[in-house]
Amino acid sequence: MAIEDERRGADPKMEAGALYLEEVFTDRRIGTIRRLTPVKADATTDVARPVIYVGETQVMTQVGTLPIAFEIPVSTLEDAAKQFGPLAKEAIDRTMRELQELRRQQASSIVVPQGGLPPAGGMGGGGKIQLP
Repeated sequence: MAIEDERRGADPKMEAGALYLEEVFTDRRIGTIRRLTPVKADATTDVARPVIYVGETQVMTQVGTLPIAFEIPVSTLEDAAKQFGPLAKEAIDRTMRELQELRRQQASSIVVPQGGLPPAGGMGGGGKIQLP
């Protein structure tokens, strides 16, 4: 169920077949690794679905701390720890490029004057003086 549906007043429902046990590992310096182990509704491990590793870190920006999250496509915690640095750098670089693109788009947005655009072929104008 989408969060947008929940905001419209639909009853939020959790899918019993899509549950994960979440564990958090950290070095208390660079970031955290979340291990999401799939479980069945009775809390037993669901071996039919893969374990998911997600890295999380933060970057300081001019407007404050920006959280960065990224999936780590590995099968063990040790491998997740080894891949954390390169994948975090890649996620940070990608996020910074996206922020720069958003800034560029905002800076180049067209501002239309309050009077609107002049009619085709004429100077138009919005003042009260009229010429014959």
